Amino acid sequence: MHVDFRIDLAWCLTFATVVNPVQAFYIPGWSIRSYVDNEAIPLHVNKVYSDRTQLQYAYYELPFVFPPTGKEHAGYVSGRSVSLNLGEVLRGDRIMTSDYDLAMNQDQDCRFLGTHKTDRRGVKRARQLIENGYVAEWIVDNLPGATSFVTVDKTHKYYAAGFKIGDKDFSPVTGKPRYFLNNHHTFVIRWRKASGRAGERGAKVIVGFEVYPKSIEAGHRTSNGCPQDVHGDTDGLEIYLTANSTSLAGKYPHSSYLPDEDDATDDGSTFTIPYSYSVYFREDERVDWSKRWDMYFNNQEEGTSIHWLAIANSLIICGLLSAVVVMIVHRTITADGKGQLKEEEGRMRLRKKRPKMGLSSPRPDGKGGLLEQKGDVDGLDVSSDEESIEDVTGWKLLHGDVFRAPPYAGFLAPLIGSGMQLVFMATSLLVLSCVGILNPSFRGGFASVGIGLFIFAGVFSGYFSARVYKTFGGMNWRKNTMITALLFPGLLFSTIFILNLFVWAQASSTALPFGTLVGLAFLWLFIQLPLVYVGSWYGYHNSAAYEHPTKTSTIPRQIPEQAWYTKSIHSVLLAGLVPFAVIFIELLFLFRNLWQDKSGYYYVFGFLTVVCLVNIVTVIEVTIVATYIQLCAENYHWWWQSVFIGGGSSFWVFLYCIWFYATKLHISG
Repeated sequence: MHVDFRIDLAWCLTFATVVNPVQAFYIPGWSIRSYVDNEAIPLHVNKVYSDRTQLQYAYYELPFVFPPTGKEHAGYVSGRSVSLNLGEVLRGDRIMTSDYDLAMNQDQDCRFLGTHKTDRRGVKRARQLIENGYVAEWIVDNLPGATSFVTVDKTHKYYAAGFKIGDKDFSPVTGKPRYFLNNHHTFVIRWRKASGRAGERGAKVIVGFEVYPKSIEAGHRTSNGCPQDVHGDTDGLEIYLTANSTSLAGKYPHSSYLPDEDDATDDGSTFTIPYSYSVYFREDERVDWSKRWDMYFNNQEEGTSIHWLAIANSLIICGLLSAVVVMIVHRTITADGKGQLKEEEGRMRLRKKRPKMGLSSPRPDGKGGLLEQKGDVDGLDVSSDEESIEDVTGWKLLHGDVFRAPPYAGFLAPLIGSGMQLVFMATSLLVLSCVGILNPSFRGGFASVGIGLFIFAGVFSGYFSARVYKTFGGMNWRKNTMITALLFPGLLFSTIFILNLFVWAQASSTALPFGTLVGLAFLWLFIQLPLVYVGSWYGYHNSAAYEHPTKTSTIPRQIPEQAWYTKSIHSVLLAGLVPFAVIFIELLFLFRNLWQDKSGYYYVFGFLTVVCLVNIVTVIEVTIVATYIQLCAENYHWWWQSVFIGGGSSFWVFLYCIWFYATKLHISG
């Protein structure tokens, strides 16, 4: 089954269309969709996913589900793809219309959807997905179908997006695993009266969508196909096909033991699966429409104290570093002040001992003549020079080398420009998330807006890269522009393309379609690259280079032997530990949401913003301290070293990811 991804070329040309505000943009109180009694409500199916693997699959591409019939329901033909924004495609969404008939405030105790026959491969596929704990995501009024939970004290109720496609248990007789497919779904749609004039006319808004799946055997059904007892205790539908003894005997002619199952043999056997559903509408005045997504976040309130602990930990570390930086600055200013004071005192003493101008005769005793006066002056000058030499030690000796252009400056300038591009994108995303513009109801919005901001920030990337390049004395600014526009984005695109090949091989919906890859390449080469060019032109021709307070000497100074802790790899690893200690608690929540609990939504961006701001300050202070130590060791190669120290925490984050993967996750496949 092919999915229609309608990504218009003109949509790729502007940032506003990347955001796609028509259907997905949401601020509490806006974009309210109300329904009157008996009005059809469309139900869309999306995908299946699991916490045990990163592979997602489109729901209608599974061989054991009831396929779309192509009939019209709620004004939509079933099986037709819904237009997706770029972020939805990137997150693996494949939203399509379904055959489920829902009408506002019309309960249905049971409705038969149809039967579907699947072969041995389909049975095997269903058992694999059930084994890996896959859940399905269906959508009603932009709300994902949720599994409802109640806290232990029964005071709070919260949702987890998605519902299980089946269950696994073990036979009490044989002890072998059994797999039951959920073929009946009960929908509970919660509504409340719409506000304003629409509510006066009887309109209602949906504030909750709960799904309760159940496995019901194929037998004991009424004439219309529904189970005789929908809500009672019934036997489940075990998805299993008896092995074909004839084909097995031919496959294993010299074996006295024949396996119970042979999924690899396609002998034409089929397994019939009946599908049905129930619908119930319940009024719920406790939940406002603007607060309906809070049910998906309530389970995060338990970790609020841990978030505050993360902030306290970050502030303590940042405060200690700030004290160190203040001490260094105070020491430097004090030393400079003392040196300037000694210099002024020397000048005053020189003025007092300097002879008056004009002609004078030698003294009769022959003492105290001009030679003696000259000697006194020279002696004073020598003493002043010795005092100056004693003051100029350590980092002060590098005034002629500290701003010397670093090696491979042609790569450092583009990396600084790309760094500014990422800072602008990340800051904007956090701000938009904190004010509520980017939220889970804007499905795919985070990725869509992020890509748009990254492309637009190409102007800043080119500007800062060109200014730094000009400061280094570079002359070929067009070459620097091309490196800036192609180096980091090219590495990023190449990585995505290579990883996408592996996902393609697994037929996962996470794999980007070829048209999407072409669209991303178009955004990169035909929109971002010109923006980088514009920023580089302005930064190189219309902006002055960064001024240095000292002049660079012609001959480089020899660097003395360095202590072990000032060497590149050691200082980077040691300095990187400090920013990592600031963010590692908040990282745990991010990792859980990304890999361990995909049914939840990470929406504590206020805490994340505070931690990120503290982390930025910490990185700056760590870099200042490490650079000061390096300069005190008379090592003026600080340009690249400061970049590596600032990014040193990434090494520890990578090790943290490996630890989390090995100890917390059970990912397979």
